[in-house]
Amino acid sequence: METIRTAKFRIGQVVRHRLYPFRGIVFDVDPTFDNTEEWWESIPEEARPSKDQPFYHLLAENAESEYIAYVSEQNLEKDDSGEPVRHPQVEEFFDETTDGDYIVKDVEIH
Repeated sequence: METIRTAKFRIGQVVRHRLYPFRGIVFDVDPTFDNTEEWWESIPEEARPSKDQPFYHLLAENAESEYIAYVSEQNLEKDDSGEPVRHPQVEEFFDETTDGDYIVKDVEIH
């Protein structure tokens, strides 16, 4: 029987990648890997995360652009910078809180 862990991060939380210079807002969580095998195999084998952990959909940004990212829990950490995320879809789905995280607006986002 497959064990499914509880997600460490919540929708609306700002996180950053542990290895690469990008951050984003969690807008959806998969309890385990739920992407294509092609996507999975495109990750170098030595860096491939386990599939049996939560994976997060992020409204992401780096220094050059904004995009959607799909990241394993092991590669994320909480972002405590307090800086707003500039992704163009943030205002469509979230309201910013005073602590730098976000609250989901009353819309269907999945």
